[in-house]
Amino acid sequence: MALLLWGLSLVQSGISYAFGAELRRLIGQGMRHPLLAWLTGLGVTGLLQSSTATALITVSFAREGLMQTAPALAVMLGADVGTSLVVQVFAFDLRWLSPLFLLAGGIAYVTRRNSRQENLSKALLGLGLMLLALHQVISLAEPLLSSDTFQGILAAIGDEPAPLLLLGALTAWLSYSSMASVLLIVSLAGVHVINLHTGLALVLGANLGGVIPQFVATLGSRPEVRRIPLGNLLRKALGVLAALAALPYLTSLTARLNVPAGHQIALFHTGFNLALSAAFIAFTGPMAAALARLLPDAPAEENGAEPRYLDRSALDTPAVALTYAERETLRMGDIVERMLRDFIEVLRHNDEARLRKVRQLDDIVDRLHREIKLYLTSMAGGAENEKERRRTAAVISFTINLEHIGDIIDNNLLDLAAKKIRKQLAFSEEGFGEIADLHKALLANMHLAFGVFMSGDVALARKLLQEKSQFRDLELRAAENHLGRLRVQRPESIESSSLHLDILNEMKRINSHITSVCYPILEEAGELSSSRLKTPA
Repeated sequence: MALLLWGLSLVQSGISYAFGAELRRLIGQGMRHPLLAWLTGLGVTGLLQSSTATALITVSFAREGLMQTAPALAVMLGADVGTSLVVQVFAFDLRWLSPLFLLAGGIAYVTRRNSRQENLSKALLGLGLMLLALHQVISLAEPLLSSDTFQGILAAIGDEPAPLLLLGALTAWLSYSSMASVLLIVSLAGVHVINLHTGLALVLGANLGGVIPQFVATLGSRPEVRRIPLGNLLRKALGVLAALAALPYLTSLTARLNVPAGHQIALFHTGFNLALSAAFIAFTGPMAAALARLLPDAPAEENGAEPRYLDRSALDTPAVALTYAERETLRMGDIVERMLRDFIEVLRHNDEARLRKVRQLDDIVDRLHREIKLYLTSMAGGAENEKERRRTAAVISFTINLEHIGDIIDNNLLDLAAKKIRKQLAFSEEGFGEIADLHKALLANMHLAFGVFMSGDVALARKLLQEKSQFRDLELRAAENHLGRLRVQRPESIESSSLHLDILNEMKRINSHITSVCYPILEEAGELSSSRLKTPA
């Protein structure tokens, strides 16, 4: 069983890491119509061989506001059918493929040339291990037929579907995979260790237990995130209870199928999930509305120190976890932007109360910086392909720069503002106007940097780097104008001279941190020279 779960994990992680971005794009395109969403869920789960992985990707879209609850529920209906179809394939005697998959996977891994080939080789090895494990399960289960103890246990609970249901649910929950549990049940039925009635009850339990991990993993998440696994759990529970009530009839109906016992159970598993899809696909909208009333949106917390988007249930899927980290980084950037906006108001109005509030915001920035780094370094296996590794590094780098900006505002600019308030200093009208213009340019560059961070667009990155040069020219002109006012002995300029020049310098430092986001993008695109020095004549 452990070998089966390990093989399943290799297939899931290999496909997810190799095609994570493409699978996310496929799910994103499948939300226009319930039927299309259902087909998308079926197809993606057929590749990933895990409805839980599909659920995590779907929840990530809902978390980002890119997918409503109704299409997400349709995706999960298709995902359940997808896992049942995979069971149908494995129900056949495919053990002769096991050495071929293991050999092909081993050769592909040894000769790997890139991360995608490496991940695909892991998926092939996983398929080989799964087939090998199923063959071993069948071989080792046959002696149970002659075990008086085992037969006594089955006889004690054989006519009681409720204990079997609970046993199947517990097995699927603990193994974190309904598919692995159903495959085990199919294998045991195939060698007649369990009868058809027992197998069907266990399969119903496995269907219920398979959605419990999705529900438990999101218990600490926001309400809109919890709606999807809760809806899936409620839907499965209703279907299981209805099937349990009709189990004698369903057992009789399934027994009429002219196929081996293992295939009968596999077909029942598929039929059950198809029946659920048929019963609920037209009611995803009303069900989403009911879930919204049951779990209403949480009131927005203004600048709470706790991360809002770092869903730890997504750590097993780096492509999803990266999306969450990006969203939290943008939130961190919004707080840094607010600090910068409030600073100019502190400076303009000598507002000590606002100054204290801005200092508190820096504590939030520090906390988010730490949490984002820890979140990204906790991803299972880390980023597996080169694109994800570069993106992880870019997110961490941007959070570091945002944290530095927060520190500059807190430890430098606010200290200068406090000094201005304490000494009752004033800028000349022209001087403060130049600081305000520089501040406006700084905010514009910050907005541009956010766009560069999210899009990775080379043209935007070039524009941001050009803005850095223009900002430097603006800062130099402001400093020269200030020195000109000193030469004509302007009293306000003389009193606030060091303060004025220090603020200009700190703003220049902030702009350097803001524009640093463009360098990795331009370097990768070959748009940067190795040195800014001119070649000697």
